[in-house]
Amino acid sequence: MISALFFDVFGTLVDWRSSIARDAKALLGPLGHDIDWHSFAEAWRAEYQPSMEEVRSGRREFVKLDDLHRENLERILPRFKLEGLDADTRASLNRAWHRLDAWPDVPKGMRRLYAKYRLAPVSNGNISIMVDLARHNGFAWDTVLGAEIARDYKPNPAAYLSSARALDLEPSACVMVAAHSSDLAAAAKCGLKTAHVARPNEHGPGKGETKPSVPVDFAARDIVDLADILKA
Repeated sequence: MISALFFDVFGTLVDWRSSIARDAKALLGPLGHDIDWHSFAEAWRAEYQPSMEEVRSGRREFVKLDDLHRENLERILPRFKLEGLDADTRASLNRAWHRLDAWPDVPKGMRRLYAKYRLAPVSNGNISIMVDLARHNGFAWDTVLGAEIARDYKPNPAAYLSSARALDLEPSACVMVAAHSSDLAAAAKCGLKTAHVARPNEHGPGKGETKPSVPVDFAARDIVDLADILKA
C-alpha cells in the first residue's frame, strides 16, 4: 500500500533552466548585460552536484542549498564577465531559485494526487525554497522534507529514510517521484517504491531523461500520467 509520494523538485516539478535564464535576463538585462542566458543557467546548475558532494562526503558540515547556490554563483560570475554586480543584485539573483516555474502538467496532476496521498518534497532544496516554490506554483504540500530535515543531501540514504520516519511510515509505503534515474536507484536501495517522470527537455531541447535507465515501479510521461497510473 502507498501512503505518501515524495517528489524531487528541480527538474521533475519545475523547469529550472528556463526559469533561471528568464530571471537572470530580467534582472541583469536592464543593467546593460547581454549574455547567453541559458548557458548562464546551465553553468550555475553544473556547480550543484560538486558543491553538495563536499557535504555528502563529510568533508564539510551541512550547509543549506541557498548558501551553496550563492557560493556557486560567485564562482561562475567571472566566466560571464559579471564580477561587477553589487551585493544586492547578487542576492536578488540568488533568490531566482525560489521563483522557478512548474512544468505545465504539474499543478493539475498534483491536485489529483493530493486527494489520495500525502505529498512532500524530498529535495536537496532547503525549506524556504520549497515553501516559496509551493506558493509560486500552487503546490499542495502536506509537509516539507528532504535535505534540510536530514542534514544531508541525496542520494545519501538519510535524505530518504528520515523522510519516511517523519511520517511514521515504512519506506515501502513511500514512492520517490523523480525525473532522474540516479535519484530513484538510491531511493530503491533504501526500500522506497519509485516512479520515473520523463522530462526530455530539462537541460535543453532533447537533453533530459525520456525513460528510466534503472528498474522502477512506475514510469510516467508526466505528473498527470502518474495520477492516471495511480488512479488518483
